Amino acid sequence: MAQPAIRVGILGATGAVGQTFVRRLANHPWFSIAALAASERSAGKSYRDAANWLSSRPMPEAVADMEVVPCTPDAVDADLVFSGLDSSVAGEIEADFAEAGFPVISNAKNYRMAPDVPLLIPEINPEHAALIDEQTWSGGGFIVTNPNCSTVGLVCALRPLVEAFTVEAVQVTMLQALSGAGYPGVASLDALGNVVPYIGGEEEKLDEEPRKILGTYADGAIQEADLAVSAQCNRVPVRNGHLACASVRFSDAIGPDAVEDAFRTYESPVDVSALPSAPERLVVVDNAPDAPQPRKHVYAGDGMTVTVGRIQACTVNHVKFVALSHNTIRGAAGGAILNAEQLVHEGRITPAVA
Repeated sequence: MAQPAIRVGILGATGAVGQTFVRRLANHPWFSIAALAASERSAGKSYRDAANWLSSRPMPEAVADMEVVPCTPDAVDADLVFSGLDSSVAGEIEADFAEAGFPVISNAKNYRMAPDVPLLIPEINPEHAALIDEQTWSGGGFIVTNPNCSTVGLVCALRPLVEAFTVEAVQVTMLQALSGAGYPGVASLDALGNVVPYIGGEEEKLDEEPRKILGTYADGAIQEADLAVSAQCNRVPVRNGHLACASVRFSDAIGPDAVEDAFRTYESPVDVSALPSAPERLVVVDNAPDAPQPRKHVYAGDGMTVTVGRIQACTVNHVKFVALSHNTIRGAAGGAILNAEQLVHEGRITPAVA
C-alpha cells in the first residue's frame, strides 16, 4: 500500500543499534529520517563527526551532514521515534517522549515486561498491539518494544510448535555473536579463540520474555504462556548471528517429522506481505547436515528470517533443533522497524498533519 512519508527520529543514533536503524531506514519507502539524537557529547556535531561508523558499507550521504540533536522531545521534530538507547538511560528518556505524545518503538529492555507494553513480533503476536490502548501517558504517546536479541530466534522457532502442539518445556543453549554486546563490546583478548559462558541478564530474559510473547491477549492484559525455559548463554567469536540449540518437551510424543512440518507450514496470524521489512517466510528449514551456520545463513530474508536445522529426536525431551537469527537485524533494529510498519498498517501511527 502507498504510504505518505512518516518522519522518524532515532534515539541513540550514534551507537551500534542506532547505526543499524540508520542503514535500514536510509532508503525506506514509508519512513524518512528527520532527526538523529544522541548524548550531549555528540549533540551539535554532524552525524559524520559524531558516529564511529561501524559498517563496511559507507554512511548514507543523506544523513552524514545532519546535525545530531539531544535526546529530548523538544529537540526532535518527528512523527515517531526509534530507540536504540542503552538501558541505563532508556527508561527515563523513552518515558519523556511518550509523555510528549510520541510513539516510541524501542529496542531497549526497560519496558518489555511492563504489563501494558506490547513485546511485539508481528508474525507471532500482532494482537498484543492492543495493549497500547491500556497505556496512560499524559501526552497520548505510547511505547512498543521488540524482544531481546537472544529471545527472538528461539521464540520465532517456538511459535509454530506452540500453535501445533502443547509445548511444556524448552532447554536451550545460546551461542551469541559479539555484535550483541554492542560497541566496543567484549574485549578482544576475551573473545578471540574463546567462549565466555556468561552474558549478564540474558538467561533471565529468555526465561521471562517467551512466556509474554507466546501468551494470550484478552480484556486488556496478557495471560502468559505456561512454558518453562531453561537457558544457558555463551558469547562466541562470531560477528553476527545468534544460534539457539533447543530441546523441546511436548505433552505428547511428537517426532521430528511433525515438528519439521509445523515449521514449514506456519503462517502469520496476520498478512504481513504489505510491510516493507517483512520476509517472505518467518522460518525456513534447511536440512543440510551442517546447517544453519552464521556465515552461510544469517542474512536469510535480508536478515529477517530465522533458519532452522538439525531437527532430530531427543533422548531427554522429544525433539531438538538449531535455530539461527540475525541479532542486530531481526533481533534489534530490523525487528523494531517491522513493528513500526505493522502499527502504521493498523493506523496506530500516522504522519502529523501540518
